[in-house]
Amino acid sequence: QVQLVESGGGSVQAGGSLRLSCTASGYTYCMGWFRQAPGKEREGVARIYTRSGNTIYADSVKGRFTISQDNAKNTLYLQMNSLKPEDTAMYYCAASRSGGVCRLSRGDDYNYWGQGTQVTVSS
Repeated sequence: QVQLVESGGGSVQAGGSLRLSCTASGYTYCMGWFRQAPGKEREGVARIYTRSGNTIYADSVKGRFTISQDNAKNTLYLQMNSLKPEDTAMYYCAASRSGGVCRLSRGDDYNYWGQGTQVTVSS
């Protein structure tokens, strides 16, 4: 099993920055960040393929967020800049160990999930 542990969430004013981290206990094929705000559906934020480094982003965060990884440390990052109140959500790290697609629109492409870290952006 792959255990995922997120950290780095917190409270920040609009326009500020946060960096989220997710450490995996083992090999991953791809990893991604998802978020869910109260009363809203889960939204894919960004994902990266572990081997190739290929990334995709949700339109809502493109240009503001950057997903990256340190494969030697089995760690995933999400650098969040120019934060907006609408970015407020629980952010979840997800991973898959099986080959295939890793889509932002399909959470079931990912077999493992972290417990989440809260991000709150105030006006």
